[in-house]
Order: sequence, then C-alpha cells, then structure tokens
Amino acid sequence: MAAYREALKEYARERVPLDWAMTQNNLGNALQTLGARESGTARLEEAVAACREALKEYTRERVPLQWAMAQTNLGSALGTLGERESGTARLEKALSAYEAAARAFREAGLLQYESYFETALESLRGLIAQRFSDFERSA
Repeated sequence: MAAYREALKEYARERVPLDWAMTQNNLGNALQTLGARESGTARLEEAVAACREALKEYTRERVPLQWAMAQTNLGSALGTLGERESGTARLEKALSAYEAAARAFREAGLLQYESYFETALESLRGLIAQRFSDFERSA
C-alpha cells in the first residue's frame, strides 16, 4: 500500500490520468485484500474510495476493460463490507458493480470470467434474499 501511495505522488492525475487510475485501482485491490483479513472496516472503506477514484478516469467509454476491472474490485470491497453489516445497501451496490463488470467482459468476448461472476452474483443475491427474509421474520 505504501508503494501505491508513493506512486500516486509521481502519477499525477492531471499529467498521466490512466496511470493514476491504474494505481488507484491497484491500491483499492490491495486495501480490499488486507481489509478482508481484518475484523475492522477502515481498509475496506479506503478500498471503496480508491476504486471510485479510479473510476473517475477509467470510464467505460474510454477504457472498457479497465473500467470493468475497477468495477469488479469495487464490487468485491462493497460485498465484503456488506457481509459485515446487517442491511443490504452495500450488497446491492456490489451486485450492481459486478453485473456491470460481467456485462462489459461479456461484450468484449472475455467469457472466461463468466463462472467467476455467476458465482459472485449468486452469492450476493442469496445473501440479499436471506437478509430480506430475516427482516420479514423479525418484523
């Protein structure tokens, strides 16, 4: 993480926007990986923020595959946060990010990612449904 933060000092968004976005996305991925192993949520929150920063330059129109990867990383961080919360808001945002990424990879003909997304989407949908069921039972 320290290396990515240092790289962001060199890769100014104004000068090299795609390098800056790549570094933000990589930072988000590293933060998500570490945050998933911890009980707290601070690193996961940072991961979400870094991925959202990357998406400011990684637009679907400009670089669709990089956009899809950043959406995947965002979905992963949001999903992990959502698993630790009682509501469904972050899980639903994770679902949307994964669905968008899956669609972009599919449109690019990169079907080797289909099973990854099918598994992730099924898991998120199941968790959301379980939360709604739990809520209805407690009401």
